[in-house]
Amino acid sequence: MASSADARAAVLGRIRKAIGGASSADVARAEWEAIPREFKRAASHERGEVLELLVERLIDYDAHVVVVRPEGVTDAVKSLLEARGVRQLLVPVGMPDGVLPEGFAFVVDAGFGASELDAFDGVVTMATVAIAETGTVVLQNAAGQGRRAATLVPDYHLCVVQATNVVETVPEAMVRLQATASLATTFVSGPSATADIEMTRIKGVHGPRFLDVVVIEDAGSK
Repeated sequence: MASSADARAAVLGRIRKAIGGASSADVARAEWEAIPREFKRAASHERGEVLELLVERLIDYDAHVVVVRPEGVTDAVKSLLEARGVRQLLVPVGMPDGVLPEGFAFVVDAGFGASELDAFDGVVTMATVAIAETGTVVLQNAAGQGRRAATLVPDYHLCVVQATNVVETVPEAMVRLQATASLATTFVSGPSATADIEMTRIKGVHGPRFLDVVVIEDAGSK
């Protein structure tokens, strides 16, 4: 029995041939690699400007953002949780020490079902990388970030981002994600929102309605 990858390759080959392209995957790959790629692939701003751009874009997307020194992250998380009035929060396995403040009920995700996830006030996670140009935080099914469902079902998400994991461009982020590309990956640009044909904006259709982001400055930054 052919594997799903073989079946996919066969289907794509037939499609390429039907539209007049190469029937061989090797030829198609060579053609794809020969495509000129002159778009921006690397950072063009100073480090501080990249962080400012990320904050600006996240705010544009209706997220609330704070930038703190490493020693201030716990207090910042506490202030944000208190301001949201949330008490019982889900956290993924592997949250680093020094992020979660006392005084809240943090429950480690044990593979809860959708109804159980919905009962939490929110979720607190880290991120693999953040993209300044698009105002996006990227989460993967890894320690400190957890399952996709755990970050999409609760109505509130607080995401902690290390400044060292902030890049300026999407291509830079793709390079960082390459080593863990097999993991489930979620791109989050602001709270979940969608709009119908009459441009009526509805929040929370596909994920949390509220997003707070804490950016932890590099320890050596001024």
